[in-house]
Amino acid sequence: MKKKKVNLRDLKPNSEEQHSHDDGHNHGHDDSSSFKTYIPAIISFTMLIIGIGLDYFDVSFFQDWIRITWYSLAYLPVGFPVVKEGWNSIKKGDVFTEFFLMSIATIGAFIIGEYPEGVAVMLFYAVGELFQSAAVNRAKGNIKALLDVRPKEANVFREGDYKSVSPEVVNIGEKIQIRVGEKIPLDGILLSEKASLNTAALTGESKPDSIQKEAKVYAGSINLESVIEVEVTNKFEDSSIARILDLVQNATARKSKTELFIRQFARIYTPIVVFLAIGVTFIPYFFVEDYVFRDWLYRALIFLVISCPCALVISIPLGYFGGLGAASKNGILFKGASFLDAMTKINTLVMDKTGTVTKGVFKIKEVKAIDWKETEFMQYLMAMEEQSTHPIAKAILEYKSEGEDFEAQDVSEIAGKGLKGIVSGKIVLVGNKALMTANNIDVPTETESIVESIVLVAIDNQFAGYVVIADELKEDAKETITALQKVGIKNIMMLSGDKDSITQQVAKELNIKNAKGGLLPEDKLNEVEILKKNPENKVAFIGDGINDAPVLAASNVGIAMGGLGSDVAIETADVIIQTDQPSKVVRAIKIGRSTRKIVWQNIILAFGVKVIVLILGAGGLATMWEAVFADVGVALLAILNAVRLQRMSWD
Repeated sequence: MKKKKVNLRDLKPNSEEQHSHDDGHNHGHDDSSSFKTYIPAIISFTMLIIGIGLDYFDVSFFQDWIRITWYSLAYLPVGFPVVKEGWNSIKKGDVFTEFFLMSIATIGAFIIGEYPEGVAVMLFYAVGELFQSAAVNRAKGNIKALLDVRPKEANVFREGDYKSVSPEVVNIGEKIQIRVGEKIPLDGILLSEKASLNTAALTGESKPDSIQKEAKVYAGSINLESVIEVEVTNKFEDSSIARILDLVQNATARKSKTELFIRQFARIYTPIVVFLAIGVTFIPYFFVEDYVFRDWLYRALIFLVISCPCALVISIPLGYFGGLGAASKNGILFKGASFLDAMTKINTLVMDKTGTVTKGVFKIKEVKAIDWKETEFMQYLMAMEEQSTHPIAKAILEYKSEGEDFEAQDVSEIAGKGLKGIVSGKIVLVGNKALMTANNIDVPTETESIVESIVLVAIDNQFAGYVVIADELKEDAKETITALQKVGIKNIMMLSGDKDSITQQVAKELNIKNAKGGLLPEDKLNEVEILKKNPENKVAFIGDGINDAPVLAASNVGIAMGGLGSDVAIETADVIIQTDQPSKVVRAIKIGRSTRKIVWQNIILAFGVKVIVLILGAGGLATMWEAVFADVGVALLAILNAVRLQRMSWD
């Protein structure tokens, strides 16, 4: 699906008009699931059935101009949009489209007096288009959704007070205030003494970032602990969040999606049948003694009516629609039929770490107490951490301890190092190595090899132990990598904004040989672009954060975690895993392959029957009703075949 190139800076947050457009046609329908989309087909179907009934009972008044007018009115709701599309294509120099074929075939049916057949054939086509539009437009992304992640207001200090204004009108050097839970609207320098920021959406860093006064802060970060003040250093259009949104838009503009098979097929099929119909009209003149132009023109028009690819048009979208339905039942949302196809061609999978294969929340990984019982050691530590609101403290407080809780007194925070206090009459230090060094406490060398977040503890000036805090792997992460290799995805790569040491350790646990950490959104995008330079690589990327959105847009197939994923990642991606389980990616690939198999079965069936009826039609042995009946029969078989997808299992 190609999207219009839009300058995000020109869009307003409340704009309802700016939106992406699909290159496919949908006959002007903005919402294919809306009931009004089906009204033209319902009107045509109702009038066709009534007309056939009047013909069958040979009602006296239903003759001549009344009959022609009735069927013409039945034809217009479904036929006019197609004829108009065909005419517009011709004006652009694209003559042999499916619209052109449908137009001349059905109008030809009217010319030779086969009015019901003309309406029926176009009605079949319209129904097929509705199925296709519903599949392609389902959950289609919208550029406006990108604006939802932009901070919508900034509290700027002006005229002795803080005023809420648009971030776009804040100047460099002005002071802004950010409350707890709010996004920082602009890049700047921290004026407050300290801040704890969630930067996961920008960097993928799983651990909240604790920073001190005069440190740089970036737009899009979330303030976690207390009200802070920031001096603005960049205008909004130059901020980190604006840059990421711009990357998304540029990557989306470069992204081209595979057309459905019917669109490509029609460009070859249509001129062939048109020229064959011309041949059926004129070539017999040279070989038949009693050649009558009107008779052979009649036969050629019947040939054109028969040649309409109605069964193809219906059966192919139905196959894809069955695949989309099966995927939805399995917690997987494809944003169009073409992505089911694209999933079958993937041979390279690139994945994010935090929130994709890990849960994105802190858990205690290891408790190491030295010369203390573990439970008693943890009681001292928990008493101290109760005085902190840091996410790591929250993870430690989830530890289940026995006995009475200890209470900490005279707790003070040592900037950038940790906490100092008194618990049960003992001096307790909790923090990093810098805190231990400042208090002349020796730390075991084994702690230096630990890559995860580590909390060191000293009691009465003696090192008492440490606790390792880490982001936890999702339950199905390991089996996902094994299953991906089994389905033929041999090239698996992990890219993360988290520390490289942590990224490498997670990759090792999952048996992923190629991994890189400490990457900015631009770096991730560059890595994927390098992979795509090899035309043999069909790259899928799976991620969940705002920082993943540019890569999701640039990859052949973008896969987003829908449960915990950011809105931008979900809107930019082609496939949404609604349950946040990475193993569903394997199931998505299997469903795509099953769908493609069913679709090709339907294509071969429909095309095979079509060829047979075309030959009979050219020889004058088949009427249009027989052709329509053959199409209906094939369509029913195709429907039954597609329904099989709903009952398949991909465990």
